[in-house]
Amino acid sequence: MDVLERILNMKRVELENEKSRLPMRRLIEMASAAPPPRDFAAALRRPGPMNIIAEIKRPSPTGGILRQEAEPGAFAASYEAAGAAAISVLTDAQFSLGAPEHLKLVRDAVAVPILRKDFIFDEYQIYGSRALGADSLHLIARVLDSKVLRTLIGVTRSLHMEALVEVHTIEELDRAIECGAAVIGVNNRDLASREVSLEHSLSIADRLPVDSIRVSESGIETADDIARLHAVGYHAVLIGETLVKSPDPEAALRALTGAAPAVPPGETADA
Repeated sequence: MDVLERILNMKRVELENEKSRLPMRRLIEMASAAPPPRDFAAALRRPGPMNIIAEIKRPSPTGGILRQEAEPGAFAASYEAAGAAAISVLTDAQFSLGAPEHLKLVRDAVAVPILRKDFIFDEYQIYGSRALGADSLHLIARVLDSKVLRTLIGVTRSLHMEALVEVHTIEELDRAIECGAAVIGVNNRDLASREVSLEHSLSIADRLPVDSIRVSESGIETADDIARLHAVGYHAVLIGETLVKSPDPEAALRALTGAAPAVPPGETADA
């Protein structure tokens, strides 16, 4: 069985348990009462250098545990200080060592939009994301048929959010476009083989709609990588492993964003 399918089978059981604890009607009320979402799509269209979605993660599909301890709020605040346009938060506990509660911790720590990264396949999870303070969420085209993908994009928009729809193949891209995806993430990691190549985003760039917000995901390590993606029309990149495994993630992100170093207490910027 495909690894993703095994994960999804476990997540379906987990979701049914959640639904039994918290009825949909109550969850919708909680989502409606949550603070208004921040504009994720607009954050990725900021003019100037490439916009970076900085990800908080502990394990990697290929690299094992990247960082045993990563306090979400503090990590997010350092990313924001280093110029991140948005923060990606992994909330799956079993496979990503995350937690849904991390969304609230990050929301309280930063002013930039927050992306919920999880295995999302049911509208219950979308209302749950909004209730926890997410401003966007990650949908994987590979595991969603067109009917479900279209429905989930619509439910997300009904809550004044825009989903990041991840694709890898041309077929997935065509389906995402057909289903109305406005923010499209090209994953450079093949989820079947787990091989990663930046060339994938470069080769598929001319197939992305000109009116879409284009994001490259995975395998982005250097300023040169970012420059190459920017040159072919990407608005943003999602970077996790490169930052988290760095001894100083904030400094690593500053090196990629070009943000000025933080001014030490008691000094002025021109000192």
